[in-house]
Amino acid sequence: MEKTLNRIHPVSDPEATYFLQVSWEKDLGTGFGILLSDGQCSWTGTVSEAEISREAADMEMSKAKYVEELQKALVTGEESADKYNFVIS
Repeated sequence: MEKTLNRIHPVSDPEATYFLQVSWEKDLGTGFGILLSDGQCSWTGTVSEAEISREAADMEMSKAKYVEELQKALVTGEESADKYNFVIS
Protein backbone atom coordinates (compact mmCIF):
# COMPACT_ATOMS: atom_id res chain seq x y z
CA MET A 1 0.00 0.00 0.00
CA GLU A 2 1.25 3.47 -0.88
CA LYS A 3 0.59 6.54 1.25
CA THR A 4 1.25 10.23 1.04
CA LEU A 5 0.91 12.89 3.69
CA ASN A 6 0.56 16.56 2.78
CA ARG A 7 0.03 19.74 4.74
CA ILE A 8 -2.81 21.87 3.41
CA HIS A 9 -4.10 25.35 4.22
CA PRO A 10 -7.73 25.54 3.15
CA VAL A 11 -9.00 28.72 1.50
CA SER A 12 -11.98 28.51 3.86
CA ASP A 13 -9.59 29.08 6.82
CA PRO A 14 -6.11 30.08 5.55
CA GLU A 15 -4.65 30.36 9.06
CA ALA A 16 -5.47 26.71 9.80
CA THR A 17 -3.18 23.81 9.00
CA TYR A 18 -4.56 20.39 8.12
CA PHE A 19 -2.81 17.16 7.26
CA LEU A 20 -4.17 15.07 4.42
CA GLN A 21 -3.14 11.42 4.11
CA VAL A 22 -4.13 9.45 1.02
CA SER A 23 -3.55 5.69 0.73
CA TRP A 24 -4.11 3.37 -2.22
CA GLU A 25 -3.24 -0.09 -3.48
CA LYS A 26 -2.71 -0.01 -7.27
CA ASP A 27 -3.50 3.55 -8.30
CA LEU A 28 -5.98 6.22 -7.29
CA GLY A 29 -8.36 5.07 -10.04
CA THR A 30 -9.11 1.85 -8.17
CA GLY A 31 -10.16 3.76 -5.08
CA PHE A 32 -8.36 5.19 -2.10
CA GLY A 33 -8.58 5.93 1.60
CA ILE A 34 -8.36 9.41 2.98
CA LEU A 35 -7.57 10.80 6.43
CA LEU A 36 -7.83 14.48 7.28
CA SER A 37 -6.54 15.85 10.58
CA ASP A 38 -6.25 19.27 12.17
CA GLY A 39 -3.87 17.89 14.80
CA GLN A 40 -6.63 17.46 17.38
CA CYS A 41 -9.39 15.66 15.47
CA SER A 42 -9.27 13.41 12.46
CA TRP A 43 -11.78 12.27 9.86
CA THR A 44 -11.49 9.24 7.61
CA GLY A 45 -13.26 7.96 4.55
CA THR A 46 -12.90 5.89 1.43
CA VAL A 47 -13.55 6.64 -2.21
CA SER A 48 -14.48 3.65 -4.36
CA GLU A 49 -13.64 3.05 -7.99
CA ALA A 50 -17.35 3.40 -8.81
CA GLU A 51 -17.46 6.83 -7.13
CA ILE A 52 -14.42 7.94 -9.11
CA SER A 53 -16.03 6.80 -12.37
CA ARG A 54 -19.28 8.57 -11.44
CA GLU A 55 -17.50 11.83 -10.59
CA ALA A 56 -15.50 11.72 -13.83
CA ALA A 57 -18.71 11.22 -15.82
CA ASP A 58 -20.44 14.05 -13.92
CA MET A 59 -17.55 16.35 -14.81
CA GLU A 60 -17.58 15.09 -18.41
CA MET A 61 -13.96 13.96 -18.16
CA SER A 62 -12.39 10.67 -19.05
CA LYS A 63 -11.67 8.57 -15.98
CA ALA A 64 -7.95 8.67 -16.79
CA LYS A 65 -7.93 12.49 -16.91
CA TYR A 66 -9.95 12.69 -13.68
CA VAL A 67 -7.52 10.33 -11.91
CA GLU A 68 -4.62 12.43 -13.21
CA GLU A 69 -6.19 15.53 -11.65
CA LEU A 70 -6.82 13.65 -8.37
CA GLN A 71 -3.16 12.66 -8.36
CA LYS A 72 -2.07 16.27 -8.78
CA ALA A 73 -4.48 17.63 -6.16
CA LEU A 74 -4.21 14.95 -3.47
CA VAL A 75 -0.83 13.28 -3.83
CA THR A 76 1.67 15.63 -5.50
CA GLY A 77 1.65 18.05 -2.58
CA GLU A 78 3.42 21.34 -2.09
CA GLU A 79 4.40 21.90 -5.72
CA SER A 80 0.68 21.91 -6.68
CA ALA A 81 -0.44 24.05 -3.76
CA ASP A 82 -0.94 27.14 -5.92
CA LYS A 83 -3.12 25.24 -8.44
CA TYR A 84 -5.69 23.61 -6.14
CA ASN A 85 -7.84 25.09 -3.39
CA PHE A 86 -9.26 23.13 -0.48
CA VAL A 87 -12.39 24.12 1.40
CA ILE A 88 -13.17 22.45 4.72
CA SER A 89 -16.83 22.33 5.68
